[in-house]
Amino acid sequence: MTHQTSRSTAAVAEAERWTHGLEALAERIRSRFPRSEPRERAAAYLRGLLSPAERKNSWQLAEVAGDEKPYGFQHLLGRAEWSADEVRDDLRAYVVEHFNDREAVLVVDETGFLKKGTKSAGVARQYTGTAGRIENCQVGVFLTYASTRGRTFLDRELYLPEAWAGDAARRAEAGIPEEVRFATKPQLARRMIARALAAGVGCAWVTGDSVYGNDGKLRLWLEEQRLPYVLGVTAQYGLFTDRGREWAKDIFARLPARSWRRLSCGAGSKGERVYDWARVRARTVDGERLRWLVARRSLTDQSAISYYIASAGRETPLPELARVAGARWAVEESFETAKGEVGLDHYEVRSWAGWYRHVTLSMLAHAYLSVMRAAGADAEAQKKSAPGQVRRKRARERKS
Repeated sequence: MTHQTSRSTAAVAEAERWTHGLEALAERIRSRFPRSEPRERAAAYLRGLLSPAERKNSWQLAEVAGDEKPYGFQHLLGRAEWSADEVRDDLRAYVVEHFNDREAVLVVDETGFLKKGTKSAGVARQYTGTAGRIENCQVGVFLTYASTRGRTFLDRELYLPEAWAGDAARRAEAGIPEEVRFATKPQLARRMIARALAAGVGCAWVTGDSVYGNDGKLRLWLEEQRLPYVLGVTAQYGLFTDRGREWAKDIFARLPARSWRRLSCGAGSKGERVYDWARVRARTVDGERLRWLVARRSLTDQSAISYYIASAGRETPLPELARVAGARWAVEESFETAKGEVGLDHYEVRSWAGWYRHVTLSMLAHAYLSVMRAAGADAEAQKKSAPGQVRRKRARERKS
């Protein structure tokens, strides 16, 4: 067999692996669609989200599927009979099947979906980190699973601002269910974490930014679940010391140089992410657990400091807290790839149900990409190690 033929055979095998994987995923959610037409549309929607189409809206996905009009996909997202939450449960089971890790980190974060007009469910002028400023947008809160095998989404909730929650006319027009009430972003995060725990998702930690770390009720609830966390807080986070109540930034400003340790919080797109880290004891949770106030300082700009509140076992080392804090990068990477590759933010629906349906299918497509890429990386690693294994085997045979 020539080298070119070998490469062609490998390419065909790889294409078949991806095709079979997608077919298996579509089969996994098949029972969620009582009627055959939406069932086939959902499979076609997944294929379209994974296609090279520049925009992943109903018009372009219809073109990918060979349809002249987008009505079939619009019906799938709007009026067809199926539950996005049931498909979300299938997504979670799929992720656990492939990535389950008892040492995994649950990452909570939100992202903005920039919108025009006032009709899309939950749209308002509000801050979004996507733009870094206040914009007219929807905000979704997401739960991401970060394990040694891979990272992808587990759950999602659309944030409904208070102005929307009390406006019956707007709610009715956007199809917001009556049982949906105003909930803060930390409350939405708690719901998603609770669902993951109830489903038996393996995890050891929770992390998120100061939106979640500054919420005392969320932190107390996590401690009641005996789930350790490293959550961001602001520089004005208050802690009682022998000097009275002090802000985090003042506490760490007077720490001696020996209190700081240079540690990596994990690999990023440009290599290891190394910072200086320090911690001070905050309080005792119980006989087995403590809280710490933690700081991460830039190596190049010592005024650039991020702060965290952590709760874990008494013997937890600082490098482990740094690792967990660094896991938040997983959700940022997931947002980037989901928006860039599977159209997480490409939808053109306005309804509450439409948002959940598109976003859930997009998350499922992202999970598929993550699983298939992880399997490909494993196969490549095995190939690279195979020659060495053969040499060691031959050496043992010669000795015997």
